[in-house]
Amino acid sequence: MKKVCIAGAGIGGLTAAIRLAREGFEVHVFEQKDVAGGKLAEISGAGFRFDAGPSLFTMPHYIKNLLSEDISFQFKKLNTLCHYFFADGTFFPCPAEPEIFTVQAAKIFNEDKNAINNHLKHSKYLYEITAPVFLEKSLHKRSTYTTATGLRGIVNLPFIGIHRSMHKANSKRFKNPNLIQLFNRYATYNGSNPWKAPSTLNVIPHLEMGMGAYFPKGGMISIARALQKQAELVGVKFHFKHSISSITQKHNQITGLIANGITHESDMVVSNLDVRLTYQLLNQSLPAKIKKSEPSSSALIFYWGIKGTFPSLDLHNIFFSSDYKEEFESIFDRGTLCKDPTVYINISSKEEPTDAPEGCENWFVMINAPANKGQNWEAYRQKAKELILRKISKMLQCEIGPLIVFEEFLDPVRIEKQTGSTFGSLYGSSSNNLMSAFFRQANFSAATRELYFCGGSVHPGGGIPLCVLGGNIASDIIIQKHHAKR
Repeated sequence: MKKVCIAGAGIGGLTAAIRLAREGFEVHVFEQKDVAGGKLAEISGAGFRFDAGPSLFTMPHYIKNLLSEDISFQFKKLNTLCHYFFADGTFFPCPAEPEIFTVQAAKIFNEDKNAINNHLKHSKYLYEITAPVFLEKSLHKRSTYTTATGLRGIVNLPFIGIHRSMHKANSKRFKNPNLIQLFNRYATYNGSNPWKAPSTLNVIPHLEMGMGAYFPKGGMISIARALQKQAELVGVKFHFKHSISSITQKHNQITGLIANGITHESDMVVSNLDVRLTYQLLNQSLPAKIKKSEPSSSALIFYWGIKGTFPSLDLHNIFFSSDYKEEFESIFDRGTLCKDPTVYINISSKEEPTDAPEGCENWFVMINAPANKGQNWEAYRQKAKELILRKISKMLQCEIGPLIVFEEFLDPVRIEKQTGSTFGSLYGSSSNNLMSAFFRQANFSAATRELYFCGGSVHPGGGIPLCVLGGNIASDIIIQKHHAKR
């Protein structure tokens, strides 16, 4: 029986663990924290519970495909995707159904319905072209491009928007700056700048609008719990509170890893850690393409227990900046915060009332932030809190500060420390380059035999669905190579 050590119990690592164990491998997962989930964590205090990391759940079939029938995992489809608040006072409760969205958006933003409908159709087209090649398969295997879907993806490369920016494509299709801003926002789903990222990222609206957004019963943390339970059920052995100090090799062949000072021999290692950290543990230099890549954005997050309820707010809420371009220039060009940041508020108690005491709400309040390069985050955090409170108090016409009865926070420094994400970047590298997808670390190592990669900092990227796909790709490569069951 081949033995696999998986470094990190994030979503990608859990996915690989489940699939490999089912194929007859002996699987051991090593995690520095005492629970599985990686960035998918939770914070509690004073009767409030918060999902600490990812807050949007799309493409639930990827999770369901990993779970057997005896694992309880429930979720509901959202009727409203988000409540959008624009700087000019426009309010748009975004419907989840594309047909209703098209009608309502045309009315609110005074746009042509055909233009909106064509944008959503184009988003679906981008998904159908890119998903089978650029998301579900390895970009670094010749076999990916010799199939019918692979050839179709290559033939259609000139038509998927890699040569113009997301903003340029959106501003050409729409006239209303608010609607352009709404669609530009999707670049932040992988920590990128819509003025630089290719318009191929317009695939993202289809994942949310075309395929639906969901809320899992028990909150986002229930995803990690269900996957851990499934992994244990198929025989995966977890080693929690195990800090990995080295990934060992001999003659460019993986031999195992060292955790808590103990050597664990194995036939292969799957790293679910940040790719830069992985190379440190290997005692190898970073590949040039990774070293040169621009980190994705990070975040400043406040977890506020709010005394009071706000009917105008929903599960997901966005308070847009008055100068979106300036916000991204501040983050990526100057490494600082802008004067009017876009504010995202997630309130899981809208769907899960037990997440907050009666008459209260749990606010996950986030702004995009630059990667950590040694900035004064204490000062940035205090300034950000002031800007956020001023902004949302004005837009909600209510002083929010006095209503805060509980507070916790995450900044890029804490994110880096708690998750191992270099620079505190949420998605590894940004997509602010036409070839960013090809510059990401492959799901296998070309230099070190039996070393594999998954997780948000490698192909195909960050976010729950892509991390599952990364775990799928890495485990598929291993299974096809070793045929463990046979």
